[in-house]
Amino acid sequence: MPTARQPRPFTLSVDIGGTGIKASVLDRRGRPVTERRRVRTPRPARPAPILKAIGELAAGMPRYDRVAVGFPGVVEDGLVRSAANLDRTWIGVNLVRRLERLTARPTQVANDADVQGMAVIEGRGVELVITLGTGMGSALFVDGRLVPNLELGHHPFRAGKTYEELLGDAARKRIGKAMWNKRLRPAIETLLKTFSCRRLYLGGGNARRIRGRLPKRVRVVSNEAGILGGIRLWDPPASQALRRTTFTAPGRPSPARGARPRSASARAASRR
Repeated sequence: MPTARQPRPFTLSVDIGGTGIKASVLDRRGRPVTERRRVRTPRPARPAPILKAIGELAAGMPRYDRVAVGFPGVVEDGLVRSAANLDRTWIGVNLVRRLERLTARPTQVANDADVQGMAVIEGRGVELVITLGTGMGSALFVDGRLVPNLELGHHPFRAGKTYEELLGDAARKRIGKAMWNKRLRPAIETLLKTFSCRRLYLGGGNARRIRGRLPKRVRVVSNEAGILGGIRLWDPPASQALRRTTFTAPGRPSPARGARPRSASARAASRR
């Protein structure tokens, strides 16, 4: 872990989407030091071409010391468990291990909506993050603590169809922006009632297409959060308990295990 004598490292943050792959390098405070770079997600969206695209993005970046990646599916201990908007050959892939081999840097991977949420939440009460893009991602936080891999988009919403089937990018293109916005309103009301959340954040690439007034508890946030949240995989606030990966690249010291040391008051709060 960084100490007073060891400044925090630079982070290559990558957001893998069903349509595009974005990347930027973040400085020690989580601020981008490069413009966000984007390439189209290869089709078919299998592991090898996507990893090749990430490698090409990384090769054009300035120096970085570690990698953080948001992936559009369930990720457990670095293993991909679902990939609804990519190719099924992703399931079972150890993405952390593949990326560490690719970049020779320690790597953290999490669900992409979880990563976006880490960049925008306030850390108070129940906060729900919905990402509207190729599909529909979701992330739930309670007092800043992540409930991982919610995957709400695949739950039934109306007429036997899921949120993602009715609000994903394919549906928006088929029915048009006006009807898509009309569908979004009852979805927002249902989510607010279901989770009784203090704040509902709407992000993702299609959040910019939202029109009209929204309830006071709802905020539209930038899709840049998918990149900016990457630093939280490595340097989470004390309220976020996230597992770390230990990795040793040739000639590099291994990062220390465990979470960042916390104050006694923070440790006491986490036990409540």
